[in-house]
Amino acid sequence: MAISPVPAPQPQVTERRATVRDVPAMFRLINHWADQRQMLPKALHTLCNTVRDFWVAEESGEVVGCCGLRIYTEDLAEVCSLAVAPGKQGRGIGQSLVKCCHGEARAMGIRRVFALTYQVAFFERLGYRIVDMDSLPEKVWRDCVNCPFLDNCNETAMIRELGA
Repeated sequence: MAISPVPAPQPQVTERRATVRDVPAMFRLINHWADQRQMLPKALHTLCNTVRDFWVAEESGEVVGCCGLRIYTEDLAEVCSLAVAPGKQGRGIGQSLVKCCHGEARAMGIRRVFALTYQVAFFERLGYRIVDMDSLPEKVWRDCVNCPFLDNCNETAMIRELGA
């Protein structure tokens, strides 16, 4: 009788607030997927200016994921810049990061979160539904008007009610 080897346990992934030391890793993750046309790129200075909006997932001292929460109104925030390292998808890292953002939004009293995404099925599994971009004028007038893809945007707008 052959004995199967016991698979090595996966290193533990922990989520925490991002720090300025995480910005270079966040920049690499986000722009890796932007190069694959899976998300929009972010400039290093933009990430430095918005680092307080971000959560990171860390495994064995390495940042393997990031996700931001941008506040638009007292009732609306965006889950943005969700990126998980190549080869690390499918382990719940992205889902955990989004849930960190949801928890933060709830703690602030924000009842609705949205995402602009190419990953519709992922966000549907987290309770988001597709909406028309026109239902998010806060996003359009704050960010989209300056986007080079404004007239040819192929991201899907999705929203989730957080409840109590």
